[in-house]
Amino acid sequence: MDQIFIKDLLIRGVIGISEHEREQPQDILVNVVMNTDISAAGSSDDVNDSVNYRTVAKKILAHVEKVQRYTVEALATDIAGMILEDPKVVSVRVRVEKPGAVRFSKSVGVEIERSRN
Repeated sequence: MDQIFIKDLLIRGVIGISEHEREQPQDILVNVVMNTDISAAGSSDDVNDSVNYRTVAKKILAHVEKVQRYTVEALATDIAGMILEDPKVVSVRVRVEKPGAVRFSKSVGVEIERSRN
């Protein structure tokens, strides 16, 4: 299976359980790996035969900036569901991180895998 990825998409959004975390947007780092067959696009050289990573990134950005989730688990689940709406995507791995959320760590977060079946 082929993969299309989006690496280190930095977005500002409201996420967290404490009052302090919900006062203003904070950095959220999103990584996505979409499993799909890109052979048609490889032959045709036409983005319409593939999953358009720019379109996917814009959807993720809009969603994260709009929604106010309490947990990274819920946000990762949202993102995976949106991506799987594209029938060309067979499965997806989504990693959502909160940089600097825990003292002495670079970031904390979750990574999930979801598939059509």
